[in-house]
Amino acid sequence: MAVLKVTRLSGLGATLLVMLIGSPAWAHDPVFGLGPHVLYKGGVEVATEVHTEKAGDEQDTELGLELVYGLTGDWAAGIELPYARKEEGPQSASGTGDVSLFTKYRFWRHDILGAQESAAVLLKVKTDSGDDNATPALGTGTTDTILGLTYGYESLKWYRWASLRYRRNGENDAGLRRGDKILFDLVGGWRPTPPSYYEPDTVWLLELNGEYGERAELNGVELANTGGTEWFLSPGIFWTKRNFAVKAGVQIPIASDLNGHQEDTDYRAKLVLEWHL
Repeated sequence: MAVLKVTRLSGLGATLLVMLIGSPAWAHDPVFGLGPHVLYKGGVEVATEVHTEKAGDEQDTELGLELVYGLTGDWAAGIELPYARKEEGPQSASGTGDVSLFTKYRFWRHDILGAQESAAVLLKVKTDSGDDNATPALGTGTTDTILGLTYGYESLKWYRWASLRYRRNGENDAGLRRGDKILFDLVGGWRPTPPSYYEPDTVWLLELNGEYGERAELNGVELANTGGTEWFLSPGIFWTKRNFAVKAGVQIPIASDLNGHQEDTDYRAKLVLEWHL
């Protein structure tokens, strides 16, 4: 009888841990890559984000506000409102960036004892809404579309994600079309201590991020000094306490094969503060 009670308690405990992992408080996504996390029905996520990147004498910094709403338990939609600052040598400008609308649908979920696997698709549209008359321009002057596919595995100790995104860029009024991009991400995560709802939870992350860009075109003619491939190794952290989370990371370039004469990326960094309401 004692053995039976212990077995039942163990099974109940494992089930509760699965429920914790699947709840909004424990769901995680990578810092730079794409993950399958969605909100519960009627849930609201508010996030503020600072993203900066530097390449040669060019530095971009963006402060963003992201709002997400759970349409169902597997489908979420949201909006990104950015404020940008750009520096190119002696010139600098700041103001409203391009607003983005997005939706994510989790089409597969598999719960096992102490872990969860899931997969989702993403559609994101970056609108032509930024100030592209500034010098340097704060908007791209185009409407761009991003399609993404992502897989994630979350357990009490280990995490892993994989994602693939395709970005289709539009053409601006001057006939310039930036090259389309393919983004690939592999991510691993490790939780050093078992989670507890009443205590802070820390997950350490390590990402491998790859980007391939086609050459840009001006009135149908390819531009030589555009496009190419870059790879980054990106350490990061996801710190959570109840419905509040801090997510941060740095992208360190490890390989580059850019076409023509282009400045390699020096670094990229990102800090995100999230609230689930």
